[in-house]
Amino acid sequence: MKVTVLVGGVGGARFLLGVQHLLGLGQFARDGEPDSDGHELTAVVNVGDDTWMFGVRICPDLDTCMYTLGGGIDPDRGWGHRDETWHAKEELAAYGVQPDWFGLGDRDLATHLVRSQMLRAGYPLSQVTEALCDRWKPGARLLPASDDRSETHVVITDPDTGERRAIHFQEWWVRYRAKVPTHSFAVVGADKATTAPGVTAAIADADVVLVAPSNPVVSIGSILSTPGIRGALRSTPAKIIGYSPIVAGKPLRGMADECLSVIGVASTSEAVGRHYGARSGTGILDAWLVHEGDSAQIDGVEVAEVPLLMMDPATTAEMVRAGIRLAGVPL
Repeated sequence: MKVTVLVGGVGGARFLLGVQHLLGLGQFARDGEPDSDGHELTAVVNVGDDTWMFGVRICPDLDTCMYTLGGGIDPDRGWGHRDETWHAKEELAAYGVQPDWFGLGDRDLATHLVRSQMLRAGYPLSQVTEALCDRWKPGARLLPASDDRSETHVVITDPDTGERRAIHFQEWWVRYRAKVPTHSFAVVGADKATTAPGVTAAIADADVVLVAPSNPVVSIGSILSTPGIRGALRSTPAKIIGYSPIVAGKPLRGMADECLSVIGVASTSEAVGRHYGARSGTGILDAWLVHEGDSAQIDGVEVAEVPLLMMDPATTAEMVRAGIRLAGVPL
């Protein structure tokens, strides 16, 4: 089976663990073989969070997926390197280097240094990611949505000056925790970006395409802003199954409710499903999974209720199983 998943960071990485658990890939491989049953897992990963900072290129969602699937993620934070230290961060602060609101861990910094060196040598991000994954052996093919600059920026009212200005998503998310007056999002560079090699083929050739319960605006939305991806989703013969990131009126993780509010979408499974839309119309979904006890009416989309709390890879695998069954693909 070929499974392609659109993912963001922490929640998307945990969802991928569930896919691997179900298919017996990565750290869940049966008989010690990473492809013992011939399954293939490809993740199309958001790059809207990516930024240059302190002279290095930081790709939070790609790294979170790589560390999580490769067994190197910090288990408490859900992001960053396991057994991290912060000496570089402390030294940067001692020098008064800005920004002072973003911290680089020492182990994580090594990844950024390797990536930045390769990018400056002319390698595209997709090749850099493949090289980094040679170390981590994630048991999945991790593809950036684009090799080109495609960064999410946010228009806010500056709390100090009272004037509107655009800031990078990282500043909005990390520095301000999304708690400043916010007016809109823009994916800078997306209009000129192209899909990274392998992305549209992974969608076209999949047996099923899953939309992880990642942030619909700044994770999945940023992926969909890359020219060619929406068209690939609308034309693939595979069924597209989406998972609601909303449980009991709240996002499973992060600040999706703040993002949804900015674009005028309610924090409900039905509203998010309608925001994605039906593939039979102008959207991308064939089916939409909502948490048990929830409901949604979306024209042209099959809706099913299943437990959507990703407590561990085994329970997440059952979410994945339900979606694949909806797609009519035999396990």
